[in-house]
Amino acid sequence: MPARQFHIRGLTHEGRTFRPSDWAERLAGAMASFRPGGGAGGIAAYIGYSPYCVPQVVDGVKCVRVSEALRGIEPMAWDFVMNFARDNGLQVAEVGASD
Repeated sequence: MPARQFHIRGLTHEGRTFRPSDWAERLAGAMASFRPGGGAGGIAAYIGYSPYCVPQVVDGVKCVRVSEALRGIEPMAWDFVMNFARDNGLQVAEVGASD
């Protein structure tokens, strides 16, 4: 069974746009090292987002798409991302639940 996917939307529960405007890229960048097989170092290292935490724009709203597979790889990283959403009052929805 594939891991569930969630969108952390750049809108607060009150409907206000979350700032700063690059929040999604910053959050996904902080999770970039969490990859299948772990992060590569040295000459094999490259800049890119983790497939488990990717910034996107959905219906004109900045989002971060987060895979629940992150929880299995590093529970503390999952908690960090979900606590970020909760602490900032951001909307979180399962992908496909309302699509």
